[in-house]
Amino acid sequence: MILNQRQQALLTRVKRDGHASVEKLAVYFDVTPQTIRRDINQLADASLLQRVHGGASTLSSVENVAYNTRQVMLSNEKTRIAECLALQIPNQASLFISLGTSTEAVAGALLHHTGLRIITNNLNVASMMCDYTDCEVIVAGGIMRPRDKGIIGEATIEFIKKFRVDYAIIGTSSIEMDGTLRDFDLREVRITEAIIEQSRHVFLVADHSKFNRPALVQSGHLSQIKALFTDQSVSADIARVLNESGTELYIAH
Repeated sequence: MILNQRQQALLTRVKRDGHASVEKLAVYFDVTPQTIRRDINQLADASLLQRVHGGASTLSSVENVAYNTRQVMLSNEKTRIAECLALQIPNQASLFISLGTSTEAVAGALLHHTGLRIITNNLNVASMMCDYTDCEVIVAGGIMRPRDKGIIGEATIEFIKKFRVDYAIIGTSSIEMDGTLRDFDLREVRITEAIIEQSRHVFLVADHSKFNRPALVQSGHLSQIKALFTDQSVSADIARVLNESGTELYIAH
């Protein structure tokens, strides 16, 4: 689903407040209640929020949005973020690239780099990058997750621990206002932890929808991140955490 500007703003507002009524949203956006109900129905059908009596609320903290929906959600923003990050990766570098649609966008933005050595548990990334000029792709072993072609499990963690790379490219499902990073799948979180541990520099890609979003499992903190790449200015709380942690901020306008 490609979101229009009002739908993106509606989704951001519901995530911020946790719940919003049709009447208040109609007044805020200066449209009819019927238009808001239609937006809510479309966003709910795309698993981006929940329909409730009289309005909409945020999704559950225990289940992520479907992968095929995330592939097209905020795709322009993810592309801009990926292109911004790619400028910070030199040729002849070694990288971990983790699971997620944002990290897949980064893989696409690295097309013209040369001499890269990529270790990944993301088969979409591996398939994309295996044809790049002078790019060696090493695929982690483990159990393949059908919904997104991600490789997970204890064997994946042990494989990752064999390497020490220049850069890790990771995503996240949530960034809380205190800098806590969260995700939905404990097995995926354990792989992210191993990737962070085995990398000299960790780059985090997160579009604006990831801030203050509910998610179940803690996966790290912004203080472990070398640089955060996003598409909008961050809140004062996040800016303070970044400043205290010495984490760099790149905004892909």
